[in-house]
Amino acid sequence: MACRIADSGLLLMGHRQRPAWSPKIAAHYSPGIYNLKWDNILPKEVKYQQCFIPIKRSKIVQAVAVPVAPPPADNAEYRKQLAESYGFRQIGEQLPDNVTLKDILETLPKKVFEIDDAKAFKSVLTSVTSYALGLFMISKAPWFLLPLAWAWTGTAITGFFVIGHDCAHKSFSKNKLVEDIVGTLAFLPLIYPYEPWRFKHDKHHAKTNMLIEDTAWLPIDPEDFNSSPLMKKVLIYAYGPLRPWVSIAHWWLAHFNLKKFRPNEVKRVKISLACVFAFMAIGWPLIIYKTGFLGWIKYWLMPWLGYHFWMSTFTMVHHTAPHIPFKPQDEWNAAQAQLNGTVHCDYPRWIEVLCHDINVHIPHHLSPRIPWYNLRAAHESIQQNWGKYINEASWNWRLMKTILTVCHVYDKEQNYVAFDELAPEDSQPITFLKKAMPDYA
Repeated sequence: MACRIADSGLLLMGHRQRPAWSPKIAAHYSPGIYNLKWDNILPKEVKYQQCFIPIKRSKIVQAVAVPVAPPPADNAEYRKQLAESYGFRQIGEQLPDNVTLKDILETLPKKVFEIDDAKAFKSVLTSVTSYALGLFMISKAPWFLLPLAWAWTGTAITGFFVIGHDCAHKSFSKNKLVEDIVGTLAFLPLIYPYEPWRFKHDKHHAKTNMLIEDTAWLPIDPEDFNSSPLMKKVLIYAYGPLRPWVSIAHWWLAHFNLKKFRPNEVKRVKISLACVFAFMAIGWPLIIYKTGFLGWIKYWLMPWLGYHFWMSTFTMVHHTAPHIPFKPQDEWNAAQAQLNGTVHCDYPRWIEVLCHDINVHIPHHLSPRIPWYNLRAAHESIQQNWGKYINEASWNWRLMKTILTVCHVYDKEQNYVAFDELAPEDSQPITFLKKAMPDYA
């Protein structure tokens, strides 16, 4: 699942090849001499309560000649404070460098990799039934209840995406032709081309949390942010208040341009695009003929926007937090990226049912071949064997507020620098979110 904004440029900039942004990324506790900005690390309730050097209360402490003694990465109390401030239940220890992805996978029960076609098609029945129920609710709901009907239907249609997602990973059926057919059909109501998405998503799994290469919610390149006043404004809105719908930009910009695919991929891409355009050419006119243009908005567009809310939100929460680094290729570690760099987040149960446990994401990143209905069993095994290394949260306001107001521009020491630190005069949308969004965890 991916949401890179046209290489941090939307429609305003083309893709630019450039070297990795920095030779090294460090977390907040990175060693060295630097400005220690406590306002960006700990919340008000824990700020200044426990410091590792004696300082006077001050907004910024300048370390000039003596290196600052950082909190150690294995300090449990420090991680607990960070977890509370970011809206997490747990922030895990860093996985040792000598642990490999193979080491982790060997601890998983073999049964979690088994495909059960009956369970797979039961998920199709669940999604079709819940989507049909949503359309029925839209048709009957008075205007003031339509938002609830749209929320249900948008969540239900997200289940279609998860079915196609499993087909793309070859974890849906033992019959690979069936997977391609079901995956293509499941993506059609979303007007998402199946094969282009599959090719791009495979890269996300191969390069998770790798600078430049990952396709999902990269930190903004400082060069892009400072490239022009207009670009700065666009990125502030895109990574701020509009972030829960920016997957729409990714859908449009990353999947319909044949030049973005390798020659051996183009044939399959064309087939998927033809299916999507055929659906639009037949389905949309039928909706408009039966219900009018307002009916098209009511029955298709609003649930589609609901789907993109979940598409953006799930992908944000899966890999975005102030303590999760994106690393250049020469420092990237596959096991750390997939285990330490992926977040398990619990949502209200009805959302997890309609979306087929896509939120149980750590085992999926360790092996995309695990079917969705086995993810919980795999996660239980991971908790037992690797529990101290994983990041866990329950979906809450503070978690979303942290992502929307802090996780913006790449920084080699802090992982992220917020817009309102770099450009306070242009960051009114971020200031508004900080004031308007609740801080409940």
